[in-house]
Amino acid sequence: MGSADPARRKTFILMRSVTSNGSRQVLCRCLLCSALTLTGILLLMAFARGTMSSAQQMKVPDNADYSKFQHSSTYHARLPCLLCHRRDSNATRPTMPGGAKHAPCAGCHVKQFADSSSAICTICHDNVQAGTLKAFPSLSSFGMRFDHGQHTGRLSCTGCHRPARGGAAMSVPNGSAAHVACFQCHGPQAKSDGRDISSCGLCHVPGNNERSSRMAAAIRIGFSHGAHKGLNCNDCHRVRAGAQSDGVSAPQLLNHHASQNSLSCMSCHNGKRAFGGDDFSVCKRCHQGSAWRF
Repeated sequence: MGSADPARRKTFILMRSVTSNGSRQVLCRCLLCSALTLTGILLLMAFARGTMSSAQQMKVPDNADYSKFQHSSTYHARLPCLLCHRRDSNATRPTMPGGAKHAPCAGCHVKQFADSSSAICTICHDNVQAGTLKAFPSLSSFGMRFDHGQHTGRLSCTGCHRPARGGAAMSVPNGSAAHVACFQCHGPQAKSDGRDISSCGLCHVPGNNERSSRMAAAIRIGFSHGAHKGLNCNDCHRVRAGAQSDGVSAPQLLNHHASQNSLSCMSCHNGKRAFGGDDFSVCKRCHQGSAWRF
């Protein structure tokens, strides 16, 4: 019996180990099932909440002010530009949406368009009964972004900028007329590297509309781009990649007392590469007329 006791003890320990491992496996399976069930419930709740939110967004309020259109409203901000502003041509001024039986506007505003006396009609029509349309409004709630860095290498500077003021300045595309220059590449359904580049939202973003000058600042001395045709634009101007506005630098407009660490007229007109420097016998080569000043 004494020799049998160790054998029974070993068998008992082995059976207890097996039972313990089995219980652990059952417990792990239960925990895993509980976790999966909880995850499924949370996902269903999130989906239901998202569905409810979309339904609420689609429900247009009856008591809203429909006398003016706002791009910034919750209902309009989520819509893509091309849903309303379809580009079929390179016309510089967009056309009013809703030409085809008020689509797509009537898709959400069914009740408002069913009533010809609704204030929503006055957004586009100056005479509702006659059906005459107002002119397309100027942008007031949209800013404009442009990155020179994304256009470097694709276009030359003269593709958008033209000499102005007798060569003393360069024109800057501005307002709806800027579309003439932009639409040379950004035509209807235009793509670049597989990406759509025809949508309004590519350049126009909600925000304050800060109109840029139609002319680059004219230099008060007698500077002429025409007299510098031997130079490339990037000899004097540097493109700051990623800048949304004012993305091109300009040299310091000084030939005398200019900073030694910055690009300026003196960078070339140093008396060696070109006339200038401390040679004040040639002032009239730059400073001409009775109105010039520093």
